[in-house]
Amino acid sequence: MSHHDKPLTLLGDLTPADFLANYWQQKPLLIRGAIPDFVSPIDPDELAGLACEPGVEARLVEENGPDGPWQVSHGPFDDATFERLSEGHWSLLVQAVDHYVPSIAALMDEFDFLPRWRLDNIMVSYAPPGGSVGPHIDQYDVFLLQASGHRRWQLGGKQPDNAPIIQGIDLRILQSFEIEADSDWTLTPGDMLYLPPGWAHHGVSQTDDCMTISVGFRAPSADEAITSYADYVGEQMSDSQRYSDAGMAPAEEVGELDDAAVERMRQFILSTLDNPEQVAQWFGRVMTQPKYIDQVVPLEEPMSEADLVAQLQDGEPLFHMPGSRFAWRSDASGTTLFVDGDGHSCSETLAKRLADPTPMYEEVLEIDGAKALITQLINSGSLGFMGEGDDEE
Repeated sequence: MSHHDKPLTLLGDLTPADFLANYWQQKPLLIRGAIPDFVSPIDPDELAGLACEPGVEARLVEENGPDGPWQVSHGPFDDATFERLSEGHWSLLVQAVDHYVPSIAALMDEFDFLPRWRLDNIMVSYAPPGGSVGPHIDQYDVFLLQASGHRRWQLGGKQPDNAPIIQGIDLRILQSFEIEADSDWTLTPGDMLYLPPGWAHHGVSQTDDCMTISVGFRAPSADEAITSYADYVGEQMSDSQRYSDAGMAPAEEVGELDDAAVERMRQFILSTLDNPEQVAQWFGRVMTQPKYIDQVVPLEEPMSEADLVAQLQDGEPLFHMPGSRFAWRSDASGTTLFVDGDGHSCSETLAKRLADPTPMYEEVLEIDGAKALITQLINSGSLGFMGEGDDEE
């Protein structure tokens, strides 16, 4: 029996299989006490501190900003920004807090019934009483975990693609919002709300300062997928692969683009693109692209295999670097480990171990090919030894 057949408190005592069959990408689910006795791993001051650091993606949303309604400003901020804010009606949103705070990153382990490559990042928001980002829609699945304080959530149902949104601001705030019946809840710490893409939702901080942790998932749009895959295939094609029409019938009308020509072109495109192994190689690369390209930094002084062995033998644990993404796939042509947008051929045993986010110790060296590939991944910035003090939980 897989551990995914057991009911989870996190999912309101549904099994992961039930949740995925009946809710995931289909309808919202309110879960009271998803994480019982939850204590926020981060407080408002720490979040504000992160929002002041260069390189951290932070937004401040003011319902009645100095320059107009629903004003969005981007970090890094400074103390003066926070000092000038009025008592209420604003929100601070900080993306990818899991990249900076290990105890936030640890929350990902709660969602191990979903593939890790599907996870985008964990955002944390703070709002004083009355603060919100307006009634809006997102194009991704999200679990909204109440971290501290109380937030009232109201849902407005699944929106059509052309639902009117307020123009001129970089939030998808709806011009009109109607609350659905039985979709008005106040969440307390440890409560969680799951929302599929496209559902209107409006969350307002209640009488106390409110922090919400948003675990968001990624899925490429049709536009992104098609253009990105076509580019990937195109890079591997030779100039001699062209539309061809050997054996065609004489032209009846010299100006006509006839059905036969259109069908030849369609078949040419489809046969070029329809290659399952190429789709897999592209998909693994695109789903492990780091959220922030500058997050994965190669070592200035490359490490040798001998250095690697020495550090592991000293008992130093080796970690996935924050912001790095790993996935693997085996098919008829072998096994590929995808890391931060690149593919590496290796054994399935090695791929599985390196894609597992738990720390690695000396025994990893017993796997064939481990030394060379791990050294390469340390030098490219995807794996690393944490110095003293970096590995607090």
